[in-house]
Amino acid sequence: MNKYDVTVIGSGPGGYVAAIRCAQLGLKTAIIEKYSTMGGTCLNVGCIPSKALLDSSHHYHDALSHFDKHGIDVDNITLDFPKMIERKANVVSQTSAGINFLMDKNKIDVYEGRGEFFDTTHINIHKNDGSVEKIESKKTIIATGSKPGSLPFIKLDKERVITSTEALKLKEVPKHLIVIGGGVIGLELGQVYKRLGAEVSVIEYMPKIISGMDAMLSKELQKSLKKQGLKFFVYHKVTSVTNTGEGVKVTAENKKGEEVVFDGDYSLISVGRIPFTTGLGLNNIGIQTTKRGQIETNDHLQTNIENIYAIGDVVKGAMLAHKAEEEGTMVAELIAGEKPHIDYNLIPGVVYTWPEVAAVGKTEEELKEAGIAYKAGSFNMRALGRARASMDTDGQVKVLADANTDEILGVHMIGARAADMIAEAVVAMEFRASAEDVSRMSHAHPTYTEAIKEACLAATADRAIHA
Repeated sequence: MNKYDVTVIGSGPGGYVAAIRCAQLGLKTAIIEKYSTMGGTCLNVGCIPSKALLDSSHHYHDALSHFDKHGIDVDNITLDFPKMIERKANVVSQTSAGINFLMDKNKIDVYEGRGEFFDTTHINIHKNDGSVEKIESKKTIIATGSKPGSLPFIKLDKERVITSTEALKLKEVPKHLIVIGGGVIGLELGQVYKRLGAEVSVIEYMPKIISGMDAMLSKELQKSLKKQGLKFFVYHKVTSVTNTGEGVKVTAENKKGEEVVFDGDYSLISVGRIPFTTGLGLNNIGIQTTKRGQIETNDHLQTNIENIYAIGDVVKGAMLAHKAEEEGTMVAELIAGEKPHIDYNLIPGVVYTWPEVAAVGKTEEELKEAGIAYKAGSFNMRALGRARASMDTDGQVKVLADANTDEILGVHMIGARAADMIAEAVVAMEFRASAEDVSRMSHAHPTYTEAIKEACLAATADRAIHA
């Protein structure tokens, strides 16, 4: 029987990063993955393939809508959708191969199969050929991620009523895609197919899209996506979704209680994700879970079984790949006797639509609810020379700072490259910078990040230069 210091179950961003960090710290490490490719949801059917399609569809949309304004005349632009899907698959394949290389480089033993706890220090690996191999491990990290959620009355047939997994490998562009859920996944994939020619209707139960983010971001993103042709139906409660054979019929109730019917050829169910722990054998060892299926852990991400940890989407908190990575690193270092920490307030959130949306820290609504005195400064992207040069003028940056100390409490942005720009805000807040600190940093001109400086100037006695 092979014996290990640490075994990681699941090879997504949290799992493979945890395994690498354990190996770097001198721990004999194994990783168990039930699928034939490594990388989990993020790499195979989530972050990476969706961004590949977002980029491909963005190029197509620009060629159709913007090239002529740049003085580029392109005749007879056509869409080769199968080739676009093929490119996406190649990106996934290359990235997965990169993780295999990292496992070899760090001398991590990889097991393909379903890991199930036999007891607290032994794991049965159920292989695809039907055989079972048992290994022994002093410590185990559960990193099995999540799967798409649904509603009790919806039957996911994965043909017409689909999840994000199927939406990433359709064989045709929908004529009318009905997206149920105005969150990150639904909006990103909705924009992909709108760019490619589909009619897209987004049905959201809450009064606004991306409801967990600052209200400014919701308002600005909906306004921008509306200009691009997406249709929004907020405050609508879906009551039924039916596969009619050649399409789908979705019934909902609006705010007034009136019935609204939507007819389309596909319905994307994007109402969130749920922790995936099926087949782990948690009951075999008495690991506790919440009503939502999350594994309960303490501040060190230990379960109620001392030598077993859990990270990523299977525990509380935002279901984000980079959050899982931070947790994987922290647990590895804790096991090795180090004293790391994570400030969850400084884990950024991003929506990869165009314009992109990114945020870190407290929203304005959260500060009001907590009774924290704050000041706000905003700056519109259209006032930037760089934004006008690229024709990406939608959006703004908002900085929230403590009214007394000027410490930055939250940064919320929508615009071109916001997903990359948010890192500046994370660094500033990690070092507890004030709005004035950032406003006095030299920002290269012309760049999109000048909007952060200007928003910080606006938050310090309304001193924005280019407003």
